[in-house]
Amino acid sequence: MRKIQISQPVTGEEEWLAVREPLESGWLTSGPKVRAFEQRFGEIHGVKHAIACTSATTALHLAMAALGIKAGDEVIVPAFTWISTANVVEYMGAKPVFVDIDLSTFNMNPEALKSKITNKTKAIIAVHLFGLCADMDRIKEIAGDIPIVEDAACAAGAQYKGVYAGALGDLGCFSFHPRKSITTGEGGMVTTQNDDYSETIGMMRNHGASISEEQRHHGAQPFILPEFNLLGYNYRMTDLQGAVGCVQIEKLEAFIAEREEWAKFYIENLKDLDWLKTPITPEGSKHGWQSFVCSIDESRSQHTRNRLMQILEEKGISTRPGTHAVHMLGYYANKYDISADDFPEAKKANDLSMAIPLHNRMSSEDYEHVVQQLKSI
Repeated sequence: MRKIQISQPVTGEEEWLAVREPLESGWLTSGPKVRAFEQRFGEIHGVKHAIACTSATTALHLAMAALGIKAGDEVIVPAFTWISTANVVEYMGAKPVFVDIDLSTFNMNPEALKSKITNKTKAIIAVHLFGLCADMDRIKEIAGDIPIVEDAACAAGAQYKGVYAGALGDLGCFSFHPRKSITTGEGGMVTTQNDDYSETIGMMRNHGASISEEQRHHGAQPFILPEFNLLGYNYRMTDLQGAVGCVQIEKLEAFIAEREEWAKFYIENLKDLDWLKTPITPEGSKHGWQSFVCSIDESRSQHTRNRLMQILEEKGISTRPGTHAVHMLGYYANKYDISADDFPEAKKANDLSMAIPLHNRMSSEDYEHVVQQLKSI
């Protein structure tokens, strides 16, 4: 039976050959390949600084640390997102304050944001979920001087009114997990235009060291050890990953263009299914299409969302819920005494979203098969 995966990375001979150089040189930890990847990523996304790390989670953690988030502070996060968005706030001893979403985009509802801002609010994390940038103009208008961190884990290459994700807020945080449009296996990136944030994050990802391992290695004074004036972490990306990233970043535009073509195919060919709502792209946005997430109208469907996913699995088509409503997860629901219905749109997204396969290893026959099977239900 044909099996269509929800997502598969596109890697091959170019990536395999790219890791040969660091393997042969012996420079495996963060070094010249990571630096080259950072430079190219920053150039493409129109930012002054790009700092590589081990994941989007650690990127967000570094962003929180660079902003000086601490116990007693509040950071606003959308209720429908991957758990890392809220977890990094907890890591700092601060409180994540949830805000509901706009179900049509799955992103933060700016109008729901207003009532959540207090004198304890020290940052807002705007998530560009599934590759679609949040309504940044409205969020900025409401936020005023409050720093905005973009959780752009899904949004490499996405744009909002001609500006790339990662250049829209004070800091941007990206993921290179295999389910993202480009991958380094695991990995992340922080972007910023701010020199001070960049310097702080560059040190904090390396234990808080005042100079990098590469600077020490090539320096003329081998007796010098770094100074440590910050409490840092070991969040360095390896040069093996950086080498893969250097290859993958050059494919980003083509990957997104191909996904855009097939997203339009889905939207056109599934428009007559009244129980299936396909994604929208607001005017002025360029979707990054990390995934193609639909909503199920169970009042019109013969089956529940979960049963639909089971049927498609039986037909060899992988699906997934979009993501989870973080406020409904045990840790947050119990700690902050939150009810599932406190954020009704996030709850609907949690219960009714369904991602169908969209990636760069699918064939035209695969896409046609997905459409055919959806129509046959």
